Amino acid sequence: MEKLPIHISLFFGIITFVTLLLFCWSVKNSDSKIIQSKAGIIFLILFCWLMIQAALSLNGVYNSDLNSLPPKIVLFGILPPVFVMIFIFNLEKGKLFIDHLSLLHITYLNTIRIFVEIILYELFLYKTVPELMTFKGINFDILAGISAPFIAYYGIRISKISRNFIVCWNILSLALLLNIVLIAFLSAPSPLQKIAFHQPNIAILYFPFSWLPTFIVPVVLFGHLVSIRQLLKQKPSTPPQS
Repeated sequence: MEKLPIHISLFFGIITFVTLLLFCWSVKNSDSKIIQSKAGIIFLILFCWLMIQAALSLNGVYNSDLNSLPPKIVLFGILPPVFVMIFIFNLEKGKLFIDHLSLLHITYLNTIRIFVEIILYELFLYKTVPELMTFKGINFDILAGISAPFIAYYGIRISKISRNFIVCWNILSLALLLNIVLIAFLSAPSPLQKIAFHQPNIAILYFPFSWLPTFIVPVVLFGHLVSIRQLLKQKPSTPPQS
């Protein structure tokens, strides 16, 4: 990782903070004044989470003792957001929160996936992730990012695309996300590694790329789950909220 050009790390850092701002933007554009008022505290909580993850990766927690089970990045970086999402979706106040997030802005957030894929390709060129994790391999997540602004505008902003189509898009985009998550997990150096032994996925164990599985992926996953829930709750004749 020492030979990695600084511009790649800087660009990824910018992508991460843009993701944070886009998510808070969706909170700020909620149709509930109460939810809107939470944007500041949510920004602060997520920023603190990013700083915790930065500290863990900079201090070598994730790239040391690679034989530990579960992998440290799973234990300290991935499971906490998963548990938080489960908690939110099962708490009444949590359901109220997700049902009032802006579907339009949550959908636009997916455009960040285009730039993530560019970074993954750069990391592949510098031999820190396998080709499998790029659009030259079997990662087609970039398609979700490219199509997101069209779905947001034509499907949600001006309601020219049916609700069922938007639901299907979210499900397919979620499948693309889970595909790259599985590839990344199985190619990361750990006792659970099954693929890409010639070039394992080491980038996610180092700062700032540890933010990908510990922040960006959970935010995108949460966005799809929120979108699917909102869309399925709508009456067929009701256009998606903006």
